[in-house]
Amino acid sequence: MIVRNQLDRRSFLHFSAATAAAFLIPGGALPVQAGTWSHGLSVFGDLKYPKGFTAFDYVNPEAPVGGQINMTAPSWTYNQNPQTFNTFNSFILKGDAPPRMERCFDSLMVRAFDEPDAVYGLVAESALVSDDGNFVTFKIRPEARFHDGSILNAEDVAFSLNTLKEKGHPYISQSIQEMVSATAPDEHTVTVAFSGNHSRQLPLLIATLPIFSKDYYTRYNFEASTLTPPLSSGPYTVGRYEIGRYIEYRKVEDYWANDLPVNKGHYNFEIIRFDFFRERQATFEAFKKGTLTFHEEFSSKTWATEYNFPAFTEGRVIKREFAIGLPSGAQGWFLNTRRDKFSDPRVREALGYAFDFEWSNAALFYDQYIRTQSYFENSEMKAVGLPSDAELALLAPYRDDLPEAVFGEAITQPVSNGSGQDRTLLREASLLLREAGYFRRGEQLIGPDGNQLVMEFLSSSPTFERIVLPYVKNLSLLGIEASFRVVDPAQFQKRVNDFDFDIVGHRFSLTPTLGSTIQNLWTSEAAETFGSYNLSGIRLPAVDDLVEKAINASSRQEMVTAARALDRVLRAGYYWVPQWFKASHTVALWDMFGIPTDMPAYDFPVETTWWVDTEKAARIGK
Repeated sequence: MIVRNQLDRRSFLHFSAATAAAFLIPGGALPVQAGTWSHGLSVFGDLKYPKGFTAFDYVNPEAPVGGQINMTAPSWTYNQNPQTFNTFNSFILKGDAPPRMERCFDSLMVRAFDEPDAVYGLVAESALVSDDGNFVTFKIRPEARFHDGSILNAEDVAFSLNTLKEKGHPYISQSIQEMVSATAPDEHTVTVAFSGNHSRQLPLLIATLPIFSKDYYTRYNFEASTLTPPLSSGPYTVGRYEIGRYIEYRKVEDYWANDLPVNKGHYNFEIIRFDFFRERQATFEAFKKGTLTFHEEFSSKTWATEYNFPAFTEGRVIKREFAIGLPSGAQGWFLNTRRDKFSDPRVREALGYAFDFEWSNAALFYDQYIRTQSYFENSEMKAVGLPSDAELALLAPYRDDLPEAVFGEAITQPVSNGSGQDRTLLREASLLLREAGYFRRGEQLIGPDGNQLVMEFLSSSPTFERIVLPYVKNLSLLGIEASFRVVDPAQFQKRVNDFDFDIVGHRFSLTPTLGSTIQNLWTSEAAETFGSYNLSGIRLPAVDDLVEKAINASSRQEMVTAARALDRVLRAGYYWVPQWFKASHTVALWDMFGIPTDMPAYDFPVETTWWVDTEKAARIGK
């Protein structure tokens, strides 16, 4: 099956709270870095790499530089459109930016993808956390430069952080609201102040945000949607492009940070190119011809039956699977509870009984998927069985406000007989709908308002139709009038931003250490903020509290306990119809690439750590 109109795992805000840092929160234990200058930071104080390390273990420091990788634009992500672009400003809500503009920008620190949440210095050579955890000071490398040769200094960093808080995309601005200020006491020092109510992760999120040129944005409007590539300082810059067809990122030859340990073995392609296609089949045909040289396959049918073209049978194209160490996250159809028709949890639960995953997996997916149950699937944060004593302690204050199911076995999805039309499950759905005040009038299910229950699945890709239509058929047996509507990606993004939908399919990829960005997914404030990812409109004090406890935990075990309790509450609310997952990347590639021996557990950094193997490329005519 195709995962479209869903959040791409690697593009889900590279500058994200995945990069959480080790900082004090009120009442929490001090991280080991507090009070001392450190070359790296992590949420709970552990760093794998010592000061003076030469490169990350998962790269090839001797990888050659050169050549090109051609890929398709990833699925829709925040402020990005998989079919075209109309702006190079990817850090505001306005417009559709091309994928991977973040490759053009440096940040204070960068992730190590073989650790859950550690970051190490890039523009900042070191950081100092105050003893009370309310300030962090970064020491800026004097050699840092923008692409025009101008100095990147502390004022640029302070300007960038303050601008993103005031004018940035809601996904960023909401996540950094507990940052009070960023100031530059001198050219090489930045001090960031926090409210005291911030999470341990927030300082690290700050450290991984893009850095802009203050001078450049005194001449240009930061909030403008523009097709003038902005001045930046990262390893790539915008190269050739044609709107609606492709964009190329060109490696900066004299990139100031080429030899830093955090960059050794990275950025080996001279050109990274993304091509835009309106249809999945067109993408696959381009790959078969060699126009694309790397292709992550999201269609189980294609993976199982369509790799029989000449380049594959001749061995010039190969298939590989790479394990995913990250949480698989929440993928499903999200129900918009802002609309009265979905306000009753019994109605929402009933809709889940009508989706026959077992039939879909066998008939459509070639048994390649596992049913998603949890918002934290494929991780230790997934709630299983009965709640522990520690979970119950967190849930107890809200017992009167939560369904009793929260305190029992974790909610799991019904298992069908695989017929595609399980009458037992449909009967359960009918009973729930009757309890919610619905009744049958002929072939129609009539609600308390006297009208038939009508709903629309919104998508930006027709490829989901073969999955949704059998679901629609089962809903019709319940008397529900359901439809599947495809709109162009720009309209899709606008409607999602405006919460103008009944049901929408999305996938939210989470990180092994939870950060403040999860406030954007489930909190009451996010439910009222256009452009947030609280698609279901969840507004529960218990959720708000558990989100804060998860991101403010003073140990990993505390975080896991809060996440499991949160998972129980969310699952018992039936805010979605969970879909499916698999814990591996299925990719096909023209056999011309060098691949590091050990891929990191917490990311899939193809563009940044692979390289062109010239001997292999010559053998296949590339």
